[in-house]
Amino acid sequence: MKKLILLAICFTLFGSVAFAGGNAIKERMRQRLPVINQMKNQGLIGENNRGFLEYRSNKHSNQQMINEENADRLQVYKMIAQKTGSTAEIVGKQRAAQIAQRAPKGHWLQAPDGKWYRK
Repeated sequence: MKKLILLAICFTLFGSVAFAGGNAIKERMRQRLPVINQMKNQGLIGENNRGFLEYRSNKHSNQQMINEENADRLQVYKMIAQKTGSTAEIVGKQRAAQIAQRAPKGHWLQAPDGKWYRK
């Protein structure tokens, strides 16, 4: 039950990114989203079980953008953790579970046990 409550809080806070500097992070993430979705659709990247993007192919195009996205996600997770009394690691794992639930068919995801699968 506690996990579900924290997950709901995580989703609410992630959606609003309501913290200092959050608007800038939210805007950067929004701008990267079309390219990230295209790369996911092509099977080049996937969502790992810690809430970060990871390459699934040897073609590492847009490496800087992926690194920047993961850095912004980490900042969001840290801020949510601070607001909820959790840790960035837990928030990231919970976000990964949300992403996996909502991911469209064909996207690469990493299960909690570390195994990769295509939805």
